[in-house]
Amino acid sequence: MNVTRCDALPDGALAALLGRSGLELVWLAEADAIPGSYWGEPEAGLVGRRLYVRPDTPVHSALHEACHWLCMDEARRAGLHTDAGGTDTEENAVCYLQCLLAGQLAGYSRAQAFADMDAWGYTFILGSAAAWFAGDSDDAIGWLRKHGLIGGDTAPFTPTLPPAAG
Repeated sequence: MNVTRCDALPDGALAALLGRSGLELVWLAEADAIPGSYWGEPEAGLVGRRLYVRPDTPVHSALHEACHWLCMDEARRAGLHTDAGGTDTEENAVCYLQCLLAGQLAGYSRAQAFADMDAWGYTFILGSAAAWFAGDSDDAIGWLRKHGLIGGDTAPFTPTLPPAAG
């Protein structure tokens, strides 16, 4: 399966995107086990405020797990280890936010995220990530608006990352 790996991104790109939210990016060696990986390696892992990735971690996985963290309140984040939980609508919101952030990540794009999600096996009623994003994501948009992660009625939506906790 050919998807974009984290080591294909420009140095510091992922940390620059996610760092403003208070989520700590932890790079591991390719041979290391990934703590908190729900699906197993090379998928990204989440434990507390840390997102674990290796060079071979797919970018879409790093973004997806980061978006789970972004969609949580502080109480859920405090107990976070591996399973982000949440509702089906929140999962849709995570996928939508993942696609939004892909467009802001240096060396990556929303179109590449769609292709990687399809190649990895994400399933959508409309047949592809791009079709879902464009035509079947109203529940995700509503959830993200309700929780203050996107604003307005303008496209493309711009995610509002929470400020880093100090």
